[in-house]
Amino acid sequence: MSNTSPTRPEADGSVSLVGITKTFGNATAVDHIDLEVRSGEFISLLGPSGCGKTTLLRMIAGFEQPDEGDILVGGASVVDLPPHRRPVNTVFQSYALFPHMTVAENVAYGLRQRRVPKDEIARRVQDSLALAQMVDFADRKPTTLSGGQQQRVALARALVNRPKVLLLDEPMSALDRKLREEMQIELKLLQRELGITFIFVTHDQAEALSMSDRVVVMEKGAVQQLGTTEEVYRDPANAFVAGFIGKQNFIDATVSSPDALTTADGSIPLHRLPQGVTSGSSVRAAVRAEVVQVSAQRPNGPALQGTLAGISFLGDSIQYVVLTASGLELIARVSPDRAEHLSTGDTVWCSWDASELRVFEAAA
Repeated sequence: MSNTSPTRPEADGSVSLVGITKTFGNATAVDHIDLEVRSGEFISLLGPSGCGKTTLLRMIAGFEQPDEGDILVGGASVVDLPPHRRPVNTVFQSYALFPHMTVAENVAYGLRQRRVPKDEIARRVQDSLALAQMVDFADRKPTTLSGGQQQRVALARALVNRPKVLLLDEPMSALDRKLREEMQIELKLLQRELGITFIFVTHDQAEALSMSDRVVVMEKGAVQQLGTTEEVYRDPANAFVAGFIGKQNFIDATVSSPDALTTADGSIPLHRLPQGVTSGSSVRAAVRAEVVQVSAQRPNGPALQGTLAGISFLGDSIQYVVLTASGLELIARVSPDRAEHLSTGDTVWCSWDASELRVFEAAA
């Protein structure tokens, strides 16, 4: 990133959501959400389409009004303020650049609307373009830029107003995978350099995990889990989070003892039971694909037998699809240096360390 010395926000960039609810007709988009975002934090709102994450972001920005609850930025309520008077700025999925204006004119637009002195506009536009690495493109029109360059312009335009909080609504969804991964790194470095609070909306769990300090996992307008990236990945709060974060294998089972589950294909080891789950309970067990080992030889200890139905080379791993006698499909992702020489149709055994298994109550 640029060596330009940024101006850090003068006041607290914390965001507090208190009992926020939003309905559209009979549909509840956001359901009594309480959330504390720390000043200077990079937090992601993660979930599938329709979970309420974008609606929540738009309420923080002021483009939607909550039916109930309060929104505070830096400890002060902003619910009654229009978008342009809130100490936040938004980077949209579409970038929303003016095609008839140059890059510099796009970045300067908000300052001109606020009648900021011309010399200050020139200085702040130059600083913002430097942060976004777009100084050499100041006189270009947005239509002549690549997707990644347009995104940088949108970031510069948002940062030039020196917001306490930057809201980003899936800003990289239109970029190809390689460019998206590059921009993820640059965006996180820029956030650390500026010290501004970033609230980032995405449906891509890998994107959220790679960039965020904490992640808010949402479903049906409610928060399912809030935690660090490692917490939501390694210790999901429920089966929904487990299935949404990473590639999980779900196995229906019965608790046969404090350290074992009985499945349709045999016994599997158990490290710990969730509170309230007792022997004889029906449960859903979850184990991540990258911790499953596949071998032609039965390992010591419990393992599930199956037939190797598919092999895929994914670059950094080899993916195996194993079908058990009961019809259960198990996915394993093994690093190439640890993979055995196996062929489709082979009889194989799947095993994992008991500490990697998570157990959830069976759905009613």
